[in-house]
Amino acid sequence: MLESTALHEAAQAQGIIDEFLRQAQARSLPAVELKARTLDSHVVKTNIQGWYIRNDHSVAIGTDGGYYQLTVAAGFMARIYGVKLQPTPPPLVVGRGGKDGETGDLRDFLARTLARQVA
Repeated sequence: MLESTALHEAAQAQGIIDEFLRQAQARSLPAVELKARTLDSHVVKTNIQGWYIRNDHSVAIGTDGGYYQLTVAAGFMARIYGVKLQPTPPPLVVGRGGKDGETGDLRDFLARTLARQVA
């Protein structure tokens, strides 16, 4: 039952992301080459373009509609070659279980991105 609930939530969240993609295209919101941060705090290239949805650049939406966590376990070679990211199932609540101000409704995070309020 828990897995079914998670799948249902991911499907709902993907619908919200799909609408974000339509709005981003309609507004000509430029995508950027996304960077990830390793566990030891190095910034590395990724294979994805998209939009950061948190100011700390820890979460993004790819132009492919994928939801990406941008904190990665990677070694020294990642600093040279970068990392290949895989999307994760999107949540309806970004940062669930985190500190106040770091969590919130996916729609709110995407609305801030569309309003160009994410640095």
